[in-house]
Amino acid sequence: MIDGKRVIVVLPAYNAGKTLERTIAEIPPGIADECLVVDDASRDDTVAQARRLGMPCIVHSQNRGYGGNQKTCYTEALRRGADIVIMLHPDYQYSPRLIGAMAWQVASGEYDIVLGSRILGTGALKGGMPLYKYVANRFLTAVENILLGIKLSEFHTGYRAFSRRVLETLPLNENSDDFVFDNQVLAQAVAFGFSIGEISCPTKYFPEASSINFRRSVTYGFGVLGTALRYRLHRWGVLRSRLFGRDGRRLGATPPSGAYTLSRV
Repeated sequence: MIDGKRVIVVLPAYNAGKTLERTIAEIPPGIADECLVVDDASRDDTVAQARRLGMPCIVHSQNRGYGGNQKTCYTEALRRGADIVIMLHPDYQYSPRLIGAMAWQVASGEYDIVLGSRILGTGALKGGMPLYKYVANRFLTAVENILLGIKLSEFHTGYRAFSRRVLETLPLNENSDDFVFDNQVLAQAVAFGFSIGEISCPTKYFPEASSINFRRSVTYGFGVLGTALRYRLHRWGVLRSRLFGRDGRRLGATPPSGAYTLSRV
């Protein structure tokens, strides 16, 4: 625990068999009360590797998408009593060593959400981020900062820490099951008045690290712009959206029957 708060690290996995062990090995001891792998119907040996490492592992019977995987991650973490939840990709792209710093920032009460930013410092391009992705990241972030009325170095990192209150309050079940889920969460956090902090995070791009292709990146980009525009229209009262409404669907206390199985407790 950190300052009496239970910390759970969730790892949304898809074909992470080659990188899971390296990721787990670099999580600092004494920070996380529990680590939980959620496998989204991988086609490799991710589940076998999780079992070998003695990790609790939730297994989706069919692929639910990146956003759908996170919904399971957060539902299960809340059910297990988490006060702070950290999402860490098990593809070894982000540094697990920063979990403690991120958790402490949330535990302090200064921030409700903390992002591991690839853009702060010189981490992104130095770590191998493709130039077109870097340029798109900067463009989309600039547009979002304007439309959402805040200032973040990036909205697109997959390394995040949340307080329990955030995950219980935001209407996360209104969000997409695809990659734009990440972006919708931050727009919702702004709409609900939650504070967002950032920490510089070195990143690695290599063949085994997960990465969406150009076509999916374009789809994601349009989804990001659509989310920011919906937020602005909602704030102006032009278009009411349940994505940002108090009546939006929140995560359930328990998962739908048959949605997934617990491979190991």
